[in-house]
Amino acid sequence: MRTFSTSDLSRKSGDIIASALQGPIAISQRGKPRLVVLSVEQYEALRQSQPDRRVSGATADMPADLAEDVTRAIDAFLSPDQR
Repeated sequence: MRTFSTSDLSRKSGDIIASALQGPIAISQRGKPRLVVLSVEQYEALRQSQPDRRVSGATADMPADLAEDVTRAIDAFLSPDQR
């Protein structure tokens, strides 16, 4: 991955854009990579390749014993003694 510094952003913006259209580039700050710039097409392809697998549900839809376990776990996590 080609890397540009944050100071390059104003001096080499055309080069940065051209490079980003070819493939992802890194923007570094103080020698550490901080950002990645990529084309819209690359971004959309990345989003499509990793579907959102998060699932949500309500405790009202759970079996009672499981809902109680979840409630106890949340209460234990939130109790001042556990912080």
